[in-house]
Amino acid sequence: MGDVLAGIHATWEFDTDSVLIRFERGIRTPKLFQSLRERRVPHAALSSVTLTPGKRGTVVLRAVPRPGADPLVEAAAGQLKDGCDPYRLVLPAERETLAEYYADELRARLGPDAAEPAERFLVAAPEAPMQFKAYDGRAAFDGQRVSFRWFWTGASTAKWKAGDQTFPVTELSGVEWRSPEAFEGYLRLVPRGLETAVPGPGGGEGAARIGGPGPVAEPGAAHGPQSVAARPARADQDPAAVIFGLGYGPVHESLPFAAAVLESVRRNHSAAAVPAAVLAGAGRRDPADIAERIRHLGELHQAGLVTDDEFSTKKAQLLAEL
Repeated sequence: MGDVLAGIHATWEFDTDSVLIRFERGIRTPKLFQSLRERRVPHAALSSVTLTPGKRGTVVLRAVPRPGADPLVEAAAGQLKDGCDPYRLVLPAERETLAEYYADELRARLGPDAAEPAERFLVAAPEAPMQFKAYDGRAAFDGQRVSFRWFWTGASTAKWKAGDQTFPVTELSGVEWRSPEAFEGYLRLVPRGLETAVPGPGGGEGAARIGGPGPVAEPGAAHGPQSVAARPARADQDPAAVIFGLGYGPVHESLPFAAAVLESVRRNHSAAAVPAAVLAGAGRRDPADIAERIRHLGELHQAGLVTDDEFSTKKAQLLAEL
């Protein structure tokens, strides 16, 4: 394709295998778009393409991502408003015919698995290092560790007693992000093995339930994850969470942060699974080699050099290696 379609706040560049979305930088452009700058979306990451009437003489071209294909969308968990949806391109109504042409072109390039959830992330996450200021502390992520440093003006007594926290992504199963535009928003890490979301402050719903850490450490500098058994139900009492407030943890800072952590967690889990598979395969021996060893064992048994019990035990061990 190789063509460019310019809309309001963004421009889509159509390549043979992907769409490069470039976001404008301007006072009217949503801050999330300015933070993302650009995103390359492979055709394999899309499930469908729609073209619908917009507001005030516009049309909206939207590429619908497959579930599980984009860490940003997974972290957002449906909480983004239409105006902050990076997959929407708003165009003047007079460009509807042109938009329909590109919509048809994109539909023709959707993969055979378009209707299925993606098995891995296909769209790149925002890159670390990154940080943002929450209401009760500062959150930072260097690509390997998430750290929380508490503010004495906002952090709860429970967090001060636990001390500043550091969480390796290898000990997380994911992230919960509740939009700061909602009541009692937060970013919360979940201990590995605890994928079920815990209600946020006041028991509210709507967090991105994607799983991540915790043992509450003694007061001090940096601490490891908190213990699952001691995990508080409220995010403002949880040392594995930071809470948002007016001007603290805005969407354009906290959502890319959550997406980057989530992508790193998933990547580390996938990498950890590979050695296990390799080791499992390494334990299997060549059947011809096993047969030769059993034959030799039988000769030792017949010669009286190996007892009946020793022969049976060793033969069983060799057969188990097949």
